[in-house]
Amino acid sequence: MAAVFAAGMSTAKADTWKYAFEEAITDVQGVFATKFKEELEKNTDHEVQLYPYGTLGESADIMEQAQAGILQFVDQSPGFTGSLIPEAQVFFVPYLLPSDTKELNSFFRNSKAINENFKDLYAQQNLELLTMFPEGEVVMTTKEEVRSPSDLDEVKFRVMTNPLLVESYKAFGATPTPLPWGEVYGGLQTNIIQGQENPLFFVDSTKMYEVTDVITYAGHNNFTTAVMANKEFYDGLSDEDKKAIQAATDAAFEYILDYQKGLSEQAIENIKKAKPDMKVVVLSEEERAPFKAAAATVEEKFIEMTGDSGKAILEQMKADLKAAMK
Repeated sequence: MAAVFAAGMSTAKADTWKYAFEEAITDVQGVFATKFKEELEKNTDHEVQLYPYGTLGESADIMEQAQAGILQFVDQSPGFTGSLIPEAQVFFVPYLLPSDTKELNSFFRNSKAINENFKDLYAQQNLELLTMFPEGEVVMTTKEEVRSPSDLDEVKFRVMTNPLLVESYKAFGATPTPLPWGEVYGGLQTNIIQGQENPLFFVDSTKMYEVTDVITYAGHNNFTTAVMANKEFYDGLSDEDKKAIQAATDAAFEYILDYQKGLSEQAIENIKKAKPDMKVVVLSEEERAPFKAAAATVEEKFIEMTGDSGKAILEQMKADLKAAMK
């Protein structure tokens, strides 16, 4: 009887945890989630069910479900979380993050802003921040060539529902148009919008190149995402489970940084093969100068929106970035 009781207790302890993210299972967030699941299931009795983009709704839906405890884990870009946690919009200050991959990875590994300051801010929204990681340089895809802010004049440019991203594209000269991701392809196809931004692998996998004609490297950002757990769920776990979750997070973090090597180059090769006349423009430093000048006004807007808390986060991030560049 004791053996039967012990077996029953063991079964009761094993739970099925739900994890939703904003991309397809074969995209960067999906690859991270798959590795996380693999590590966690290897080292615990728990099972992780993965829900790629669209399975449970749009980004706003999965965040609500995570906060409510319907989901145990969620991966969402600060671009969407910015309306919930205004300070998270700092990742959309143009030209803040380094373009050098080694420096960028060092920043995400060691940043005090991410590993301490942001944890407290996310906790206030019933979210346990497990990690943040980069997904690749952001490129613009448009109908017409972009060489200067004047080329974006009257261009309706799709942005996430993020106030600072709206300000960024206003400063860049465009007409920012917030749209849910599910409406972007159709919006470009029908010319409701004429541009959008994303990492190259996502432009490739979502076939955005089919409805735009030019890819522009302006060097203005690297797409960032955040993996979170529902805080009440997380706080109720045993120390053993918390350690297993952190170990799975750390393993998936290192795995995804390595996985991304050459990913953008492969994406551009795929795009050019599918659409040989797709134009690829890499802005020179001289051409980037007016965009960089516009970034200063966006930084001011960020501080205006977030006050002392945002200013402190920005200063800490700049200190972390300086340390990453040594």
